Amino acid sequence: MRNISDVIEDYLKKILQNNTQNAIEIKRSEIADRFECVPSQINYVINTRFTVEKGYIVESKRGGGGYIRIIRITNEDKAKLIDEIIEMIHPTVTQQAAIDILERLLEEEIITNREAKIMVSAINRNTLAFQLPVRDEIRSRIMTAMLSALKH
Repeated sequence: MRNISDVIEDYLKKILQNNTQNAIEIKRSEIADRFECVPSQINYVINTRFTVEKGYIVESKRGGGGYIRIIRITNEDKAKLIDEIIEMIHPTVTQQAAIDILERLLEEEIITNREAKIMVSAINRNTLAFQLPVRDEIRSRIMTAMLSALKH
């Protein structure tokens, strides 16, 4: 059975897909009411599932008329997207951020499931058995090499 965070994430992504502007404005309390959960659950979903690494920009305005705006970053030029990701992960990248980036590349059909699995195993903290911050630096270099290879 799927958890509430997955359901909320899917709901927000469907709204985004149906919006031609790749942006939505939501009220946290309204979404919480819809899913019968606490508003902090909505914050959790937005903070963990709608990150820059996953291809989203989140803006919020607090207060009575407050909202949360979720914007899907789109990029028609795949090579430019890869260059932007390489810039984002330089000089270090955490395992979670790297996995988020790979999920985004999978969603954008830049890599296949098989390629994603291979890349995840190459950048896993168990594979890169070094102390921090060296591990995140090496992960960044490996990711950069793999992403650069995708461009050619």
